[in-house]
Amino acid sequence: MGDPRFDAEHWHLPTNPLFGFIEIPAGPFMMGSDKRRDGQAFSAELPQHETNLPGYYLARWPVTVAQFAAFVEASGHQPADPNCLKGIANHPVVRISRREAMAYSCWLNERLRKLTHERLAKEKPLLQSERRFWEGLADGSLGVGLPSEVEWEKAARGDESRIYPWGNELDPNRANYSNTGLNTTSAVGCFTGGASPYGCEEMSGNVWEWTRSLFGDYPYPQEGPERQARENMNAPDNVSRVLRGGAFYSDAGNVRCACRLDFNPGYRSADFGFRVVVSPLVFSDR
Repeated sequence: MGDPRFDAEHWHLPTNPLFGFIEIPAGPFMMGSDKRRDGQAFSAELPQHETNLPGYYLARWPVTVAQFAAFVEASGHQPADPNCLKGIANHPVVRISRREAMAYSCWLNERLRKLTHERLAKEKPLLQSERRFWEGLADGSLGVGLPSEVEWEKAARGDESRIYPWGNELDPNRANYSNTGLNTTSAVGCFTGGASPYGCEEMSGNVWEWTRSLFGDYPYPQEGPERQARENMNAPDNVSRVLRGGAFYSDAGNVRCACRLDFNPGYRSADFGFRVVVSPLVFSDR
């Protein structure tokens, strides 16, 4: 039997009206770390600064093996590392480069756009968040992609500057990291107590997650050419991109909401995965 939380007819996405996407409201939050509050902060997280974002939708969980396999089967994509499909179906897919994560995102964008007419034509009234989601995909004002590191961090910590998604104290029962002792990936949704203020899960531990952001110094650019340069989709592959969240082997410092890792976007690893966003910035940042 398959995992009943996922819809096999819709590419094994979560079974709910928005396929597992959670609305993150527009507004400011504090990005980065304050050494006075967080003694584990790394220099790349400084200074802490306010950043403002429009509303967007982030996936509750990282992309799973089953979801990536549906993309491979439907699109004919040939994974650079076929071992990415050998994991357990409801675990995060790993051994995926950032380029492959982007390919999945583009494919899912087209699949969801084809559903917009059907969803908007339903007799049962949609919730406002659902209508915004489907109308945005229909008119192209929203698109599926990798989250920026700003979108990722806000969804992880909310507007309370939490050190971890659930609060300021580490707890091995809320995340899959070194002290949990699993030493491998876990099924998505196992650590519901580790949810962020908005309900996103697995944002501490399990797998590092690719973002679309180039690595750069803080403060993060607010708007204009500098921000567009930080999210440049066409930057060469020798320019590092940011990953977030830590992994199953990570220590306490690396599973904090503000922690940043940078790697060559062509790199693949048994602890690198990704999640997707539906955002107005996916296209405007290009």
